[in-house]
Amino acid sequence: MRAGFLMSEVRIGLRRNMTMTFAVIITVAISLSLLGIGLLANSQVSAMKDYWYNKIEVSVYLCGTLSESPSCANGVVTPEQRLSIQQDIKALPVVQEVFYESQSEAYKRFQQRFKGSAIAQNVTADQLPESFRVKLKDPTQFPVIVSAFSGRPGVDVVQDQRAILEKFFKLLGVLRNAALLIGLTSVLTAALLISNTLRIAAFNRRRETGVMKLVGATSFSIQLPFLLEGLISAVFGWLIATGLLAGLKGVIDSKVAPLLTFTKFFGWGEVWVASGYLLLTGLVVSMLASIITLRRYLKV
Repeated sequence: MRAGFLMSEVRIGLRRNMTMTFAVIITVAISLSLLGIGLLANSQVSAMKDYWYNKIEVSVYLCGTLSESPSCANGVVTPEQRLSIQQDIKALPVVQEVFYESQSEAYKRFQQRFKGSAIAQNVTADQLPESFRVKLKDPTQFPVIVSAFSGRPGVDVVQDQRAILEKFFKLLGVLRNAALLIGLTSVLTAALLISNTLRIAAFNRRRETGVMKLVGATSFSIQLPFLLEGLISAVFGWLIATGLLAGLKGVIDSKVAPLLTFTKFFGWGEVWVASGYLLLTGLVVSMLASIITLRRYLKV
Protein backbone atom coordinates (compact mmCIF):
# COMPACT_ATOMS: atom_id res chain seq x y z
CA MET A 1 0.00 0.00 0.00
CA ARG A 2 1.37 3.40 -1.00
CA ALA A 3 2.19 5.74 1.87
CA GLY A 4 0.26 8.63 0.30
CA PHE A 5 -2.92 6.61 -0.05
CA LEU A 6 -2.48 5.19 3.47
CA MET A 7 -2.12 8.62 5.07
CA SER A 8 -5.08 9.87 3.05
CA GLU A 9 -7.23 7.10 4.46
CA VAL A 10 -6.03 7.90 7.98
CA ARG A 11 -6.86 11.59 7.57
CA ILE A 12 -10.31 10.76 6.22
CA GLY A 13 -10.96 8.43 9.14
CA LEU A 14 -9.85 10.98 11.72
CA ARG A 15 -11.90 13.73 10.07
CA ARG A 16 -15.05 11.61 9.85
CA ASN A 17 -14.91 10.79 13.55
CA MET A 18 -13.52 14.10 14.75
CA THR A 19 -15.63 14.22 17.92
CA MET A 20 -14.82 10.65 18.89
CA THR A 21 -11.15 11.13 18.02
CA PHE A 22 -10.99 14.21 20.22
CA ALA A 23 -12.66 12.27 23.05
CA VAL A 24 -10.12 9.46 22.66
CA ILE A 25 -7.18 11.89 22.74
CA ILE A 26 -8.46 13.62 25.87
CA THR A 27 -9.26 10.32 27.58
CA VAL A 28 -5.84 8.90 26.75
CA ALA A 29 -4.19 12.12 27.96
CA ILE A 30 -6.04 12.02 31.29
CA SER A 31 -5.46 8.29 31.72
CA LEU A 32 -1.74 8.49 30.99
CA SER A 33 -1.44 11.58 33.19
CA LEU A 34 -2.95 9.74 36.15
CA LEU A 35 -0.68 6.78 35.51
CA GLY A 36 2.26 9.17 35.19
CA ILE A 37 1.39 10.78 38.53
CA GLY A 38 1.43 7.31 40.06
CA LEU A 39 4.88 6.65 38.57
CA LEU A 40 6.18 10.00 39.79
CA ALA A 41 4.69 9.31 43.23
CA ASN A 42 6.73 6.11 43.28
CA SER A 43 9.84 8.11 42.32
CA GLN A 44 9.06 10.65 45.03
CA VAL A 45 8.81 7.98 47.72
CA SER A 46 12.14 6.53 46.59
CA ALA A 47 13.77 9.98 46.56
CA MET A 48 12.52 10.76 50.06
CA LYS A 49 13.67 7.38 51.37
CA ASP A 50 17.15 7.87 49.95
CA TYR A 51 17.30 11.39 51.38
CA TRP A 52 16.00 10.62 54.86
CA TYR A 53 17.61 7.23 55.36
CA ASN A 54 20.98 8.87 54.79
CA LYS A 55 20.18 11.32 57.59
CA ILE A 56 18.72 8.86 60.08
CA GLU A 57 20.21 8.92 63.55
CA VAL A 58 19.79 6.66 66.55
CA SER A 59 19.34 8.63 69.76
CA VAL A 60 20.72 7.14 72.97
CA TYR A 61 19.07 9.19 75.72
CA LEU A 62 20.89 9.28 79.05
CA CYS A 63 19.28 9.23 82.48
CA GLY A 64 18.02 12.62 83.63
CA THR A 65 16.02 14.04 86.50
CA LEU A 66 12.70 12.96 84.97
CA SER A 67 13.78 9.50 83.77
CA GLU A 68 11.69 6.60 85.06
CA SER A 69 13.38 3.63 83.37
CA PRO A 70 14.66 0.82 85.64
CA SER A 71 18.16 1.51 84.30
CA CYS A 72 17.91 5.02 85.77
CA ALA A 73 17.05 3.83 89.29
CA ASN A 74 20.35 5.21 90.62
CA GLY A 75 19.58 8.72 89.35
CA VAL A 76 21.17 10.99 86.79
CA VAL A 77 23.91 9.55 84.59
CA THR A 78 27.39 10.00 86.06
CA PRO A 79 30.38 11.41 84.13
CA GLU A 80 32.02 7.96 84.28
CA GLN A 81 28.94 6.27 82.82
CA ARG A 82 28.67 8.92 80.11
CA LEU A 83 32.28 8.46 79.05
CA SER A 84 31.99 4.67 79.10
CA ILE A 85 28.83 4.75 76.98
CA GLN A 86 30.44 7.11 74.47
CA GLN A 87 33.53 4.93 74.13
CA ASP A 88 31.47 1.78 73.68
CA ILE A 89 29.31 3.41 71.00
CA LYS A 90 32.36 4.53 69.02
CA ALA A 91 33.84 1.03 69.30
CA LEU A 92 30.91 -0.57 67.46
CA PRO A 93 31.78 -1.35 63.79
CA VAL A 94 28.28 -0.34 62.59
CA VAL A 95 28.73 3.24 63.86
CA GLN A 96 29.84 5.96 61.45
CA GLU A 97 29.70 9.07 63.68
CA VAL A 98 28.70 9.96 67.24
CA PHE A 99 27.51 13.39 68.41
CA TYR A 100 27.02 14.32 72.05
CA GLU A 101 24.13 16.68 72.83
CA SER A 102 24.15 18.31 76.26
CA GLN A 103 21.06 19.47 78.13
CA SER A 104 21.68 23.09 77.11
CA GLU A 105 22.03 22.09 73.44
CA ALA A 106 18.90 19.95 73.66
CA TYR A 107 17.06 22.90 75.21
CA LYS A 108 18.20 25.25 72.48
CA ARG A 109 17.06 22.84 69.76
CA PHE A 110 13.76 22.29 71.57
CA GLN A 111 13.11 26.04 71.72
CA GLN A 112 13.83 26.41 68.01
CA ARG A 113 11.51 23.53 67.10
CA PHE A 114 8.61 24.73 69.27
CA LYS A 115 9.23 28.45 68.98
CA GLY A 116 6.18 30.51 69.89
CA SER A 117 4.23 27.59 71.39
CA ALA A 118 3.05 27.32 75.00
CA ILE A 119 5.06 24.17 75.61
CA ALA A 120 8.32 25.98 74.88
CA GLN A 121 7.66 28.40 77.74
CA ASN A 122 7.07 25.64 80.30
CA VAL A 123 10.19 23.56 79.70
CA THR A 124 13.56 24.21 81.33
CA ALA A 125 16.98 22.92 80.31
CA ASP A 126 17.32 20.58 83.31
CA GLN A 127 14.15 18.73 82.24
CA LEU A 128 15.62 17.63 78.91
CA PRO A 129 17.98 14.62 78.79
CA GLU A 130 21.47 14.43 77.46
CA SER A 131 21.92 12.13 74.49
CA PHE A 132 24.28 10.62 71.99
CA ARG A 133 23.13 10.93 68.40
CA VAL A 134 24.54 8.02 66.46
CA LYS A 135 24.78 7.89 62.67
CA LEU A 136 25.02 4.32 61.42
CA LYS A 137 26.80 3.09 58.32
CA ASP A 138 23.67 1.06 57.60
CA PRO A 139 20.41 2.32 59.18
CA THR A 140 19.02 -1.22 59.23
CA GLN A 141 21.61 -2.14 61.88
CA PHE A 142 19.64 -0.32 64.57
CA PRO A 143 19.04 -3.57 66.57
CA VAL A 144 22.79 -3.70 67.26
CA ILE A 145 22.56 -0.42 69.20
CA VAL A 146 19.39 -1.51 70.97
CA SER A 147 20.82 -4.80 72.19
CA ALA A 148 24.05 -3.14 73.30
CA PHE A 149 22.62 -0.20 75.27
CA SER A 150 18.97 -0.80 76.21
CA GLY A 151 18.73 -1.34 79.94
CA ARG A 152 22.33 -0.32 80.54
CA PRO A 153 22.90 1.78 83.68
CA GLY A 154 22.92 5.45 82.71
CA VAL A 155 20.84 4.88 79.53
CA ASP A 156 17.19 5.88 79.66
CA VAL A 157 15.96 4.82 76.20
CA VAL A 158 17.30 4.12 72.72
CA GLN A 159 15.19 5.65 69.96
CA ASP A 160 15.37 4.91 66.24
CA GLN A 161 14.17 7.67 63.90
CA ARG A 162 13.62 5.07 61.19
CA ALA A 163 10.67 3.64 63.13
CA ILE A 164 8.94 7.02 62.88
CA LEU A 165 9.75 7.44 59.20
CA GLU A 166 8.55 3.93 58.33
CA LYS A 167 4.99 4.85 59.32
CA PHE A 168 5.18 7.93 57.14
CA PHE A 169 6.54 5.98 54.18
CA LYS A 170 3.85 3.33 54.59
CA LEU A 171 1.25 6.08 54.25
CA LEU A 172 3.01 7.40 51.17
CA GLY A 173 3.13 3.87 49.78
CA VAL A 174 -0.64 3.52 50.16
CA LEU A 175 -1.19 6.83 48.34
CA ARG A 176 1.27 5.79 45.63
CA ASN A 177 -0.47 2.45 45.08
CA ALA A 178 -3.84 4.20 44.95
CA ALA A 179 -2.54 6.59 42.29
CA LEU A 180 -1.15 3.70 40.23
CA LEU A 181 -4.42 1.79 40.53
CA ILE A 182 -6.44 4.81 39.42
CA GLY A 183 -4.05 5.34 36.51
CA LEU A 184 -4.27 1.72 35.35
CA THR A 185 -8.06 1.79 35.62
CA SER A 186 -8.14 4.96 33.53
CA VAL A 187 -5.90 3.35 30.91
CA LEU A 188 -8.39 0.48 30.67
CA THR A 189 -11.14 3.04 30.16
CA ALA A 190 -9.13 4.63 27.37
CA ALA A 191 -8.67 1.21 25.73
CA LEU A 192 -12.43 0.66 25.77
CA LEU A 193 -13.02 4.08 24.21
CA ILE A 194 -10.44 3.41 21.49
CA SER A 195 -12.14 0.08 20.80
CA ASN A 196 -15.57 1.72 20.57
CA THR A 197 -14.29 4.49 18.29
CA LEU A 198 -12.72 2.00 15.86
CA ARG A 199 -15.86 -0.12 15.89
CA ILE A 200 -17.90 2.91 14.84
CA ALA A 201 -15.31 3.84 12.21
CA ALA A 202 -15.34 0.30 10.80
CA PHE A 203 -19.13 0.37 10.59
CA ASN A 204 -19.21 3.76 8.85
CA ARG A 205 -16.63 2.67 6.27
CA ARG A 206 -17.89 -0.84 5.66
CA ARG A 207 -18.69 -0.03 2.02
CA GLU A 208 -15.16 1.23 1.28
CA THR A 209 -13.55 -1.75 2.99
CA GLY A 210 -15.82 -4.08 1.03
CA VAL A 211 -14.72 -2.50 -2.25
CA MET A 212 -11.05 -2.76 -1.25
CA LYS A 213 -11.51 -6.45 -0.52
CA LEU A 214 -13.15 -7.01 -3.91
CA VAL A 215 -10.21 -5.44 -5.75
CA GLY A 216 -7.74 -7.74 -3.98
CA ALA A 217 -6.56 -5.72 -0.96
CA THR A 218 -5.18 -7.83 1.89
CA SER A 219 -6.78 -7.87 5.32
CA PHE A 220 -3.69 -6.18 6.80
CA SER A 221 -3.79 -3.30 4.29
CA ILE A 222 -7.49 -2.75 5.04
CA GLN A 223 -6.98 -2.80 8.80
CA LEU A 224 -3.79 -0.70 8.82
CA PRO A 225 -5.47 2.74 8.47
CA PHE A 226 -7.76 1.95 11.42
CA LEU A 227 -4.78 0.76 13.44
CA LEU A 228 -2.85 3.94 12.69
CA GLU A 229 -5.82 6.08 13.71
CA GLY A 230 -5.75 4.51 17.15
CA LEU A 231 -1.98 4.88 17.43
CA ILE A 232 -2.05 8.52 16.32
CA SER A 233 -4.73 9.31 18.92
CA ALA A 234 -2.60 7.59 21.58
CA VAL A 235 0.49 9.60 20.58
CA PHE A 236 -1.39 12.92 20.78
CA GLY A 237 -2.78 11.89 24.17
CA TRP A 238 0.75 10.99 25.31
CA LEU A 239 2.09 14.39 24.23
CA ILE A 240 -0.58 16.14 26.29
CA ALA A 241 0.12 13.86 29.27
CA THR A 242 3.86 14.55 29.05
CA GLY A 243 3.14 18.28 28.98
CA LEU A 244 0.98 17.97 32.08
CA LEU A 245 3.68 16.02 33.94
CA ALA A 246 6.29 18.59 32.92
CA GLY A 247 3.96 21.33 34.18
CA LEU A 248 3.55 19.47 37.47
CA LYS A 249 7.32 19.25 37.85
CA GLY A 250 7.63 22.96 37.10
CA VAL A 251 5.08 23.80 39.82
CA ILE A 252 6.89 21.58 42.32
CA ASP A 253 10.24 23.21 41.55
CA SER A 254 8.94 26.78 41.66
CA LYS A 255 6.23 26.63 44.34
CA VAL A 256 6.54 23.52 46.51
CA ALA A 257 10.28 22.83 46.80
CA PRO A 258 11.15 26.33 48.17
CA LEU A 259 8.63 25.78 50.98
CA LEU A 260 9.61 22.18 51.79
CA THR A 261 13.37 22.45 51.97
CA PHE A 262 13.64 19.60 54.48
CA THR A 263 13.25 16.90 51.85
CA LYS A 264 14.20 15.95 48.30
CA PHE A 265 11.95 15.79 45.24
CA PHE A 266 12.13 13.68 42.10
CA GLY A 267 14.13 15.15 39.23
CA TRP A 268 13.51 15.80 35.54
CA GLY A 269 15.13 12.47 34.72
CA GLU A 270 12.28 10.66 36.48
CA VAL A 271 9.78 12.75 34.48
CA TRP A 272 11.30 11.67 31.16
CA VAL A 273 11.54 8.03 32.26
CA ALA A 274 7.87 8.13 33.27
CA SER A 275 7.05 9.74 29.92
CA GLY A 276 8.80 6.88 28.13
CA TYR A 277 6.77 4.32 30.06
CA LEU A 278 3.59 6.24 29.25
CA LEU A 279 4.39 6.26 25.53
CA LEU A 280 5.02 2.52 25.59
CA THR A 281 1.83 1.93 27.57
CA GLY A 282 -0.25 4.13 25.26
CA LEU A 283 1.03 2.44 22.10
CA VAL A 284 0.65 -1.10 23.45
CA VAL A 285 -2.85 -0.51 24.84
CA SER A 286 -3.95 1.24 21.65
CA MET A 287 -2.53 -1.49 19.44
CA LEU A 288 -4.08 -4.32 21.44
CA ALA A 289 -7.47 -2.60 21.59
CA SER A 290 -7.32 -1.88 17.86
CA ILE A 291 -6.30 -5.40 16.82
CA ILE A 292 -8.94 -7.09 18.99
CA THR A 293 -11.67 -4.71 17.78
CA LEU A 294 -10.75 -4.91 14.10
CA ARG A 295 -10.62 -8.69 14.11
CA ARG A 296 -14.04 -8.83 15.68
CA TYR A 297 -15.92 -6.06 13.88
CA LEU A 298 -14.08 -5.43 10.61
CA LYS A 299 -15.24 -8.32 8.44
CA VAL A 300 -12.70 -8.56 5.67
